[in-house]
Amino acid sequence: MRRMTLLTGSALPFALCVAMPAVAQDLQDRPVSPPPSEGPAPANPDQVRFSADQLEYDINADIVTATGEVRMLREGERLRADKVTWNRKTGKVLATGNIAVTNPQGDIAYGDQIELTDSLKDGVVDNMLVVLEQGGRLAAVRGTRQQDGTVNLERAAYTPCAVETSEGCPKEPSWKITAIRVTYRPDRERVYFNGAKLNLFGLPTIPLPRLSAPVGSGGDSGFLTPDIRLDRVNGVEIAVPYYWRLAPNKGLTVTPHVFTAVLPMLEAQYEALTTKGAFRITGYGTASRRSDDLNTLNPTDTSQAFRGYLDAVGRYQFSPEWSLSGSMRITTDRTFLRRYDISRDDRLRTTASLEHIDANSYFSLTGWYVETLRVNDPQGQQPIALPELDYRRRFDDGLLGGKFEVQLNTLAISRTAGQDTQRAFASMRWDLRRLTNWGQEVTFTAYGRADAYNANNIASTPLVYQGLAGFQGRGIGALAVDVKWPFVGELWGGSQRFTPRVQIVASPKIKNIEIPNEDARSVDLEDSNLFALNRFPGYDRFEDSTRITYGAQWALTLPGFTFDTLVGQSFRLNDRPTILYPGTGLSDRWSDIVGRTEMRFRDFVSLTHRFRLDKDSFAVRRNEIDATVGSRTTYGQVGYLRLKRNIFTSIEDLQDREEVRLAGRVQFARFWSAFGSTVIDLTDRSEDALSLSNGFDPIRHRIGVQYEDDCLRLGFTWRRDYVQTGDARAGNSFLLTLAFTNLGR
Repeated sequence: MRRMTLLTGSALPFALCVAMPAVAQDLQDRPVSPPPSEGPAPANPDQVRFSADQLEYDINADIVTATGEVRMLREGERLRADKVTWNRKTGKVLATGNIAVTNPQGDIAYGDQIELTDSLKDGVVDNMLVVLEQGGRLAAVRGTRQQDGTVNLERAAYTPCAVETSEGCPKEPSWKITAIRVTYRPDRERVYFNGAKLNLFGLPTIPLPRLSAPVGSGGDSGFLTPDIRLDRVNGVEIAVPYYWRLAPNKGLTVTPHVFTAVLPMLEAQYEALTTKGAFRITGYGTASRRSDDLNTLNPTDTSQAFRGYLDAVGRYQFSPEWSLSGSMRITTDRTFLRRYDISRDDRLRTTASLEHIDANSYFSLTGWYVETLRVNDPQGQQPIALPELDYRRRFDDGLLGGKFEVQLNTLAISRTAGQDTQRAFASMRWDLRRLTNWGQEVTFTAYGRADAYNANNIASTPLVYQGLAGFQGRGIGALAVDVKWPFVGELWGGSQRFTPRVQIVASPKIKNIEIPNEDARSVDLEDSNLFALNRFPGYDRFEDSTRITYGAQWALTLPGFTFDTLVGQSFRLNDRPTILYPGTGLSDRWSDIVGRTEMRFRDFVSLTHRFRLDKDSFAVRRNEIDATVGSRTTYGQVGYLRLKRNIFTSIEDLQDREEVRLAGRVQFARFWSAFGSTVIDLTDRSEDALSLSNGFDPIRHRIGVQYEDDCLRLGFTWRRDYVQTGDARAGNSFLLTLAFTNLGR
């Protein structure tokens, strides 16, 4: 028969005062379930509610003994044990046998024996194991618990790693910290180590005289995992970040980068999260020689100069409709980012945008600034757009059941040493979609637009793009009919869909050459714009012709497999001279043939192929392949692009090129993998007369090996750059990566 009672004047410090078996620092799980929550806690904090199979009281010895599934409860602290003995004369309380304890924080402690003092608030325990609620576990030879919940451990071990495999078998954690003394502060959710060593794969490696780490995933102030790198230009690099937790929603990370060949560099990153949004700002600063810099007027100058980079991004959502977003990227010179391996972008864009989006309208006010890092691009000819205003509204026509869309747009582009352009237009588009009795999908479109332009300082712009100086006006109109006729049926246990498509677009002769071209330069016929009303990107050019476009799409869907292919071509019905350049695939009345094929088999194979064939010779003018084969752990990736369009070299945005990109990863053991990637320039002078490539020039490659499990990532990477830009020289670099779960903050 189980008895239940209350002991007045008792305050058991159950949590964390538990013993382990005889093996010291045993981090393995115990075959004991945590005590369940049974009934409310006693109203009086000095009372302990307990239950047991049997309760005995020795009047002569003044000893209370509870045996058989003993369970105790006090203010959220729960204990279970096989036996509890309280000697009221000596003030000794002893719990033995399969002890499991849960404290108010949710930490669970296991052991065989615990001894408490007369006040029942302080305890000493040997061979202790604590499993923390937020992740991680502590094991110690000896430990004591103070009244505030602080636990002091002697000869202890700590790890956040799993101690058993997915099959439930015990395993040694990939890393743990052993220390002479360890203090666990539940109020701070932090563990403090004295005389510690880091053990990797069971072997002591790095001494850590003083160290602290948070429990769980919560961040706190402290050092982060360092980075170690070696390259030809800067020598050995060691970066040791320090993180300040300024508040639960904001933090600052300061990272000194120390090099053996150049002066140190300082990096700082501040990030904050609010109820409306978040932002992050990162800055780099150092001083180094800029004698090889592309902007240096005197190439023999070897004086030190400040070099740095600023990167910021943020977004705020003020309401479901209104948002503000922006990003800023600014650097002091063209080679700083490459030299210090921060970024390999060749242009930096700073932008800010205020947007309003609802079910039927869109408004944006945007500005941007471009900084070039390219060798031959003058910075003075880079655009500064402030502002760009775009407003669109959609509504029903109320008569035929179609949709109207009205758009208002303005743009002002200025350059410090180049062309300035201002643009404004108003447009209206009407679309009506109908389904015939035979299943054809017919879409009627009418489009009209009125433009106003102003251009100044046009001499520095290529003739084909500059337009006429001063004010220019333009009217645009187009009518279109688009017919799709899908046929659906069964095939090989799945479904197939074959869709022929025909489109007719008619528009009068439109003023184009007189208008400056800022946003419609990179025109190229491809599957994405084959059936577009205007095949030019942007707004500054509009295709003025009457044409018919035809094509077909076939799609097959099987269990775990999809296949989709499209091919098409267009024909211009009039012989009016066109502004489309030779090589774009659209300059003649018959266009080139374009297509796209996509194939996917489960999550193992993914293939996308895009092509453009010359209409006369069927020569390949564009060939683009992106393929991925493999699983998440072992895979290969291939990317190939060949553009051979023979476009005039004066059109700088459309030069031909050929390149291949290869990447892959092979998991050769449970936690070990090897990886690599490369980019190779295959362009030769037959494709680009200005190219310096011999037809097989590697750009860069990367090869490495990595170990990664549930709580450790260890890797080594070798990278070689073959292209030199200023003081960002070609050469080898090596990177050692070591990251620990729950350690470093």
